[in-house]
Amino acid sequence: MLSFENDYAEGAHPQVLQALVDTNLSQQPGYGADDFSQSAAAKIREVCRTPDADIFFLAGGTQTNAFVIGSLLRPWEGVLSAETGHVNVHEAGAVEYTGHKVLALPQADGKLSAETVRSYLAAFWADPNHSHMVFPGMVYLSHPTEYGTLYTKGELQAIHGVCQEYHIPLFLDGARLGYGIAADPTLGFAEIAASTDVFYIGGTKCGALCGEALVFPQGAPDHIDTLVKQRGALLAKGRLCGVQFDALFTDDLYTRICGGAVQLAMEVQRGLLDRGYPLLIQSPTNQQFVVLDNDTLAALSQEIRVCIWEPVDETHTAVRIAVSWATRREAVQQLFQVLDKLRH
Repeated sequence: MLSFENDYAEGAHPQVLQALVDTNLSQQPGYGADDFSQSAAAKIREVCRTPDADIFFLAGGTQTNAFVIGSLLRPWEGVLSAETGHVNVHEAGAVEYTGHKVLALPQADGKLSAETVRSYLAAFWADPNHSHMVFPGMVYLSHPTEYGTLYTKGELQAIHGVCQEYHIPLFLDGARLGYGIAADPTLGFAEIAASTDVFYIGGTKCGALCGEALVFPQGAPDHIDTLVKQRGALLAKGRLCGVQFDALFTDDLYTRICGGAVQLAMEVQRGLLDRGYPLLIQSPTNQQFVVLDNDTLAALSQEIRVCIWEPVDETHTAVRIAVSWATRREAVQQLFQVLDKLRH
């Protein structure tokens, strides 16, 4: 069955797999001290224009989110997130399991605004009872958001400015960062590094078998490397992620393959609109959200897997159609053929 259910259904880009094969029998130190991880980190520092950055390779996005939030917050602090944010909705309480509350804030199109963050922080510190409350110790964003929307450079800078004003870090979840940068190159690696305190570059959804590159642009806090191991996030065979990111950041492979996915996603978006299917939200990235009547959805699901997103009303449901680096144009045409068949 054809699947548009998610953007990690396939394995890895062939060049990534080939790099793993080519380096398989090379004997290397463990725990990220291998030559491949060091090379990948150097390439990431270069594209981020952050020569002093500390970079760690972790296995997956939820693990990375829980590690960053659980390690940087103090015991009495929580993390501010959009109410639709991944850490608040789709991570099974992983952050709360670390002992830190997710403080959910109102959002627009999946995004937090600087004004919303500032208002919350100002109200917290003005409350005479704030010592009895969960302190806001970090702001969490994802780019793209859960709805495939993007922050502008100005929006990110404004939120970062509020964080600096209140002396709390800004953490950006980049599980799909490649698709975000492909859709809007004006907010690239260097711009993100300049306006965050910590972020990660997603590999799992962007051409790798697994792995995320966690970046501290100005250097990591003391003993973060020890905490990576203590919290179960350190791979003995750190080369597994290092080799993959070294391949992805050679000859611009990462952004090239993500760019191809975004182009196909825009074809999906145009095809849906041309056929009269309304969008739940306007997304410029690889995730497209369309509203289907429930009968059409039931029929579509017999031939194509999509992600059920949220009910719209009693007879309509929003679904997500995810395009990845591996999606073929023939698959998009097949999707349209099925939708055309259902309309007649």
